[in-house]
Amino acid sequence: MEAGVLLASENLWRAWSFQPVVIGGGLVAIGFFLHGWTRLHRRRAELAPWTRIPLFVTGVVLTVLAIVSPIDTIGERYLQSVHMLQHVLIADLGIALTIVAVRGPLTVFFLPRNLIVPLARMAWLRRTLRFLLRPGVSYGVWVIALVAWHVPRFYEAALHSWFGHDLMHLSFILGGILIWTQIIDPSRHERLTLGERLGFTALVFWTGQVLAYVILFDFKPLFSTYVDQPVRLLGLSPLTDQKISGVVMMVEQVLTVGLAFVLLLRANQRRRAEMLALTRETA
Repeated sequence: MEAGVLLASENLWRAWSFQPVVIGGGLVAIGFFLHGWTRLHRRRAELAPWTRIPLFVTGVVLTVLAIVSPIDTIGERYLQSVHMLQHVLIADLGIALTIVAVRGPLTVFFLPRNLIVPLARMAWLRRTLRFLLRPGVSYGVWVIALVAWHVPRFYEAALHSWFGHDLMHLSFILGGILIWTQIIDPSRHERLTLGERLGFTALVFWTGQVLAYVILFDFKPLFSTYVDQPVRLLGLSPLTDQKISGVVMMVEQVLTVGLAFVLLLRANQRRRAEMLALTRETA
């Protein structure tokens, strides 16, 4: 068994996958961002600081690496905790970084004019985006994807089907984009007030924590793929591996959604202080 574990570990370091759509999509996204950043920087440099570039690139690179690196193979076949790491990278951290990077006028400059104009003329696309970006719909899409894909039947089906696995990743990415758009409000549409964004962020945080608690405190392994795997990487039992995956989810949500809540809370306090000062001046 030890020889099998060693052989599996050595082979997994080389388990990179060349996925042209994922890699190409990442490069296109970075290309669009750099083009838009350059246009805005030439006009108003203060609206396109240099710090936005590493933020966006890091977000895209994390998302791409989570899909094409050995993380994908390890998570799909050996360790649930690594699969959870992959999910939080593509559904939370990577997306949050990219949306933070494009907030403000960069959202308008992100797509080239000769592309954004014909897209804006598509009435069906505008209606679809307006519908998905309703706060309740955004939360609903995110929570359905989050919960449904952790139902053992659907989770196992995704692990054993390339289509199901890709659909899982796409739904996590879509859900992540929707909720982080509500939390960050990059284009300042103000679909939610600052106070409502605080409540929305708290709702997202506790929804994720409840699912993490279920995974962490269950008394038996939920997914047969990891139970039936004879090679135990790092010597982890299926139940210990499952508990670690719950911890991974909890910690990541504290670092991302929790940080967003703290920043929104500080912004809300500053706004209240400003309004109070203004009231006193006019009294």
